[in-house]
Amino acid sequence: MKKDKSHIIEDADTKNSEEFEKPMPEFKIEREGVEQLLKRRFFYAPSFEIYGGTAGLYDYGPPGCALKANMINFWREHFVLNESMLELDGTCLTPEQILITSGHVAKFQDYMVKDLVTGTCSRADHLLKDIIDKKLSDKNITPQSITQLKDLRARCEEFDDSQLYESLQSLDAKSPEGNAISRPYPFNLMFEAQIGPSGKNKGYLRPETAQNIFCNFKRLLETNGGKLPFAAAQVGLAFRNEIAPRQGLLRVREFQMAEIEHFVHPNLKNHSNFSEVKDLILNLYPQGQQLGSKNLVLMSLGEAVGRGIIGNQTLAYFMARTHLFLLGCGVRADGLRFRQHLKREMAHYASDCWDAEILSSFGWIECVGHADRSCFDLNAHSEATKESLSAYIRHETPKMVNVTKAVLNKGLVGKSFKADAKKIEAYFNGLTTDQLNAIKASLSSQSAVKITADNKEYEITKEMVKIEEEQVKESGVNIVPHVIEPSFGIGRVLYCLLEHAFYVRQDTKGTAAAATSKGGEGGRNVLRLAARIAPTKVSVLPLVNDERLEGMIPVLQKELSRCGVSSKSDTSGVAIGRRYARTDEIGVPYGITIDFDSIAGNDNEGGGQPAKVPTVTLRERDSMDQVRIPVDKVCGVVSDLCSGRLSWEQVSTTYPKHVSEEKEEK
Repeated sequence: MKKDKSHIIEDADTKNSEEFEKPMPEFKIEREGVEQLLKRRFFYAPSFEIYGGTAGLYDYGPPGCALKANMINFWREHFVLNESMLELDGTCLTPEQILITSGHVAKFQDYMVKDLVTGTCSRADHLLKDIIDKKLSDKNITPQSITQLKDLRARCEEFDDSQLYESLQSLDAKSPEGNAISRPYPFNLMFEAQIGPSGKNKGYLRPETAQNIFCNFKRLLETNGGKLPFAAAQVGLAFRNEIAPRQGLLRVREFQMAEIEHFVHPNLKNHSNFSEVKDLILNLYPQGQQLGSKNLVLMSLGEAVGRGIIGNQTLAYFMARTHLFLLGCGVRADGLRFRQHLKREMAHYASDCWDAEILSSFGWIECVGHADRSCFDLNAHSEATKESLSAYIRHETPKMVNVTKAVLNKGLVGKSFKADAKKIEAYFNGLTTDQLNAIKASLSSQSAVKITADNKEYEITKEMVKIEEEQVKESGVNIVPHVIEPSFGIGRVLYCLLEHAFYVRQDTKGTAAAATSKGGEGGRNVLRLAARIAPTKVSVLPLVNDERLEGMIPVLQKELSRCGVSSKSDTSGVAIGRRYARTDEIGVPYGITIDFDSIAGNDNEGGGQPAKVPTVTLRERDSMDQVRIPVDKVCGVVSDLCSGRLSWEQVSTTYPKHVSEEKEEK
C-alpha cells in the first residue's frame, strides 16, 4: 500500500464525530427533463430500437460512451492506482462447475409471480413494494398503517417465497394489469450458454466478475510476492436475466461492473490507512434503523467500527473510499447513504454487507455493494478442485507447536488396498486436527472406521493407522484469507449522477437560450458534470463567423488533444449564447471563445509599439464567469483544471475577468 494518503480525506466532512439522527433527505429530481435530454443528445438508447428493442438492453451513444469511459478511468485512478491493486481481465463465459461451486447455480435467484391471465411475469418483491407505495400515497391512511407498511417494505428483499406469498395475499395483490397472480417461485437469473458444439459442456454468462479473481488467487498471490494483504480488481461485463427490467439503466440485463477483492488475514482486518478516514462522517442506515425510526444515523467511521456497527476497519475503509469516489463523480452528499443488509437479506457468502445507495427519482438505488465475503469462495473452490488456495504467513520467530498427524502402517494399507493405498494416504494427509481427533476417538471405542476417499468407501482398522501428537518447530502457517469486496454497478452510478447533475438555469432576459436547449420557459438545461468525467472537457467557439477566427480552431484543438483534453467546436453561426447553451446541456465544463483579441498580435503594424499578446476568453460552465488568458497558456490551464491540479478559483484570481453579454443578461 502507498504510504502517502493525503488525497483520501480531500473534501471530507470531518467536523463532528458525534452520532446523531436525521430524517431521510428529499430533493426534487426532474426525471422527465433528464430523460428527454439523454434521449435527444443520445447519451444512451434502447438497443436495436428500429426493431422495437428488447427490455433491459441499451446502447451508449457518443456522450454516454465517453462519460462511462471517463468514470471507469477515474475509478482506476482512485482505486487501482492509489491503492496499488492488481488488475485482472477475465472471460465472461464461465463453465457451469465454477458457478455450482460458488453457489450461484443453486442460489442466484429472485422470486417471481405470473399474471394468470396474460402470463406476464413480475418480480415478487418489486410488485409488493409497488403495492405498498400505492397504499402509502392514500391520503386517508392511518399512522398505524403507515408504520406497518413501512416496516413491511423495509423487509421485502429478505423474504422467502412463503413470506412474499403471505404478504401479497394480505394486501390482495394483483398484477400490474389487475389480474390474479401465481404463488411466488424462484427464477435463476443467469444466462445459460453452450460451450462447444457437443452440448456436453454447459456454461453461463457470468453474473459477476469476482469468480475470475478467486480462481486466479494463487497467481495473484505469487505476483504480490506471497504477501497479504493485497487487492485485485476487475472491470468488465456481467449478465443477469432480469425478470422485468425497468427504470432504464438502473435494471438491465447486460452491464458494466467494477469489482475489488481485497484479501486479508482472517484475524487481521485492520487497515493500515484507516486513521486517514476514521473521522469521516457518513450517512449510515444500519439494520436497527430500517425496522425502527427510519432515520439516517450520522456517525464517524471510527465510532461505527468501535461499536461493532460496521464489521471491521477494512470494510469501513472501502466504504470511505467509495464515498469519496462518488462525491468526486458528482453525486450529491445529501443524496448518498450506506444501508446495511438485513440479516436474512445477506448474500450466502457475506458476514456483513453495506450498500452505497444513491437517491434518484425512482427512490434509493443500490449502486455499490460492500461485503465481507469471509473465506467462503476460496474454501469452496479449494474443496472442489483439491487445489490449496491459501497463503503462507511466516512467524516473526519460529515457535514450538503441537501437531496431530496420522501415521499409516503402509505395509498393511498397501496389502489391504493395493492400488488405492495412495488415495488412503492422501485422504489422511488432507484431514484437519479436529477430523483426526474424531477418528482417534472412534478407534478407541471400536475396531474400525469407515472413510470415503475419492467417492469410494474404505474400512480402516486400528492396526492400519495411529493418530499421534508431537511437538514441531513451526516457522509459519498456511491460512485461507478472508475477502472484503466493493462491487460497483457503473451504469447505475452513471444514471444517478446524471439526475443529480441536471438542473434548469433560469434566465432573466430573453428566451433564445431556452428555445435552443429546450429547458422550459425562461430557462435552459444544464448538466453540472464534474470535469474529470465530463464527456467533452472544453468547447472551442469563434465569437462570430470569420475566417481568421475559425482558422485558430484546429490549432487549439490539436494542442488540447496533445494535452489529453477532449474538445468540440461549433461554427454554426448562431449567437454565442445559444452555442454556450448547447455545451452546457451536455455538461461541457469549460469554453474557449476566440475573438478579435485572439489575433491581435498578428495585426500589429509596428510604430515602436509592442504587439498585443493574443488572448482568448475561458468560460466556466456553472458560474458562467470568464477570464482572459493568453492563447499559448490556455490549453495547459484547461488540462490542469480537468485533472484537478488547478481550481477555477485559482484561475479566476490569476487572470483578468472578462464580462460577457451572457453575464450582463443574467
